[in-house]
Amino acid sequence: MDILLNPFVTVLALLYQIFGNNIVLAITALTVVIRLATSPLLLQQQKSTEAMQIVQPQMKKLQEKYKNDRDKLAAAQMELYREHGVNPLGGCLPLVIQMPILFALYGSITYALGSTPFQVVDMSRRFLIPGLETLIPLNKTWLGLDLTHPPTFGGVSTVATIAAIALPVLVMLTTWLQSKLTMPPVKPEDKDNPAAATTRSMTTIMPLMFGFFALSFSIGISVYFIVSNVVGIVQYTLLGKAHWDQLVPGLKIGGKVMGKKEITSDQVREHDAILKRVTDKVDQMPRGANPAARSTGRAEEVSSKTKSITAPDSADNSKLNGNKKK
Repeated sequence: MDILLNPFVTVLALLYQIFGNNIVLAITALTVVIRLATSPLLLQQQKSTEAMQIVQPQMKKLQEKYKNDRDKLAAAQMELYREHGVNPLGGCLPLVIQMPILFALYGSITYALGSTPFQVVDMSRRFLIPGLETLIPLNKTWLGLDLTHPPTFGGVSTVATIAAIALPVLVMLTTWLQSKLTMPPVKPEDKDNPAAATTRSMTTIMPLMFGFFALSFSIGISVYFIVSNVVGIVQYTLLGKAHWDQLVPGLKIGGKVMGKKEITSDQVREHDAILKRVTDKVDQMPRGANPAARSTGRAEEVSSKTKSITAPDSADNSKLNGNKKK
């Protein structure tokens, strides 16, 4: 993890120096830079998600048609993915790449807000550019608040008290807004779907969970949460993936209704043609056709034949040995 963490700590220290020893501006700038740098991964993840949503109605038809034949269902699913050029794991790879980067970003902020002597010394050893050690210890006070501690509501000033209250509220608000905007609209057929209901409940659970984190962790982490959420909202809006119409029905941004994308009649015909090609190809397969299963069956047949060959008994062995001696 140090191979990612140390560069992030170094960049954060450089930004701290550039912004006049203001750790909040440094955290904000680093978060924005990293989120923008990972935008291509976010875009790839969104494309994969959209592709999976396109094949979902056809996937349900295949599940209904081949509900009694798992082998044909598996073959039909793979053929459907191939026809649409969809990789079922395509949405996971960008997320896997992003996670270590985001963890390193979080870790660098944690090191920058270290309050114990050990943490300060450990941070100084992580700088990849000589001379940054002179910046330590970093100034961790902002609006009268100590960024290394959780918010307290009896601050030294009115501004500090207001900031201590506002930060957890902003964390919950921005988390809820990002979850709401990135969640697809509820379809009539999904109202009774337990999985869809669980997804919708996360819109409530996630803000409360991050609000608890904001009250439990250092104030600097709350700044990171807020900036990251705001950048995410802007990214999804610029990509046209933010469902603003769920908050304000008919809201138009950039001359179109955000989040509203109807499938055309030509696309419906194309999808029906693809589904027919897939089912025609799979229906030509014999029922229960599965190469792996056939291989297993052949192995079991050979094994049973081998077992049927009985070994000679001890008397026969003695006779054979006697003949050899003669």
